[in-house]
Amino acid sequence: MLLATGAIILGFIILVWGADRFVMGAAALARDLGISPLLIGLTVVGFGTSAPEILVSAMAAVQGNPGLAVGNAVGSNIANIGLILGVTALTAPLFYKSDVLRHEYPMLLGVSIAVYLLLLDGQLGRLDGAILAAGLVLVLYLMVRIGRKRAGRAKADPMQAEFDAEIRTDLSVFAALMWTFGGLALLLVSSRMLVWGAVEIAVAFGVSDLVIGLTIVAIGTSLPELAAGIMSALKNEHDIAVGNVIGSNIYNLLAVLAVPGLFAPTLVENAVLTRDMPIMLGLTLALLLMGRSRDGSGHINRIEGALLLVFFIGYQAWLYLDAQPQLAAA
Repeated sequence: MLLATGAIILGFIILVWGADRFVMGAAALARDLGISPLLIGLTVVGFGTSAPEILVSAMAAVQGNPGLAVGNAVGSNIANIGLILGVTALTAPLFYKSDVLRHEYPMLLGVSIAVYLLLLDGQLGRLDGAILAAGLVLVLYLMVRIGRKRAGRAKADPMQAEFDAEIRTDLSVFAALMWTFGGLALLLVSSRMLVWGAVEIAVAFGVSDLVIGLTIVAIGTSLPELAAGIMSALKNEHDIAVGNVIGSNIYNLLAVLAVPGLFAPTLVENAVLTRDMPIMLGLTLALLLMGRSRDGSGHINRIEGALLLVFFIGYQAWLYLDAQPQLAAA
């Protein structure tokens, strides 16, 4: 138990640092290749922030724990909105005006509903995985179109200036490559440690892989987004703070769930469909309502942030209470 706990803690530390190095290197490399900051932010950075969830999901699927992968995907989306945006808004109220976000909101809601309908039959099979992978390609294509269109406008999108300030310009191509592959290697090692430790904890306490994925693993793999969100809020980069969460949630559903679907088809527990995904959809809808206004701007004030955080804590308490019979039996 002590060794498994240590593996989880150390895995989380390496995961957070490795994810940051990977995104930094990949973004700088893309910039060196002449790609616009906005396009980098929507694709490289957006996809990169989901790299921890993707690799943890892959490791879980390979090791025969697809339930952990499913819990990680859904739980991370819940944590991204309830925990990360809640804490970020409490740190500094978020006011954002990006036109890009206006297009990403309905995209996230549409993907969330589509994934829920796809899993309603209680299975995550290879066909489902293929559909999710195809959806990921489509979303990346749409992100590229949005990024190119907004980057070419005379009046730049607010998010472009924020990404422009964040992406490193002092890294050579070689240094960017080293950080990209070095960060990826750290992600692979840490995700392996994290999955092993999480499975050991699940066995020790007699709880399902799904519950561990929805709680410990989901919160842990969301730590890079939490750190990024708080830093963005403190730097007054509110559009990035919200945009990273939206982009990460889209990629989580499509990329993270595609992995077990393609490589380790599994049944989806009924609790995912009756408890977890409805919670995720409710939070997604709440985020959409907060982010819509007539002038295209949006805001999440401290009261709304506190409500999101309280809701997330309540959800975690619900999971704990549901797991009590399993803990008692163990």
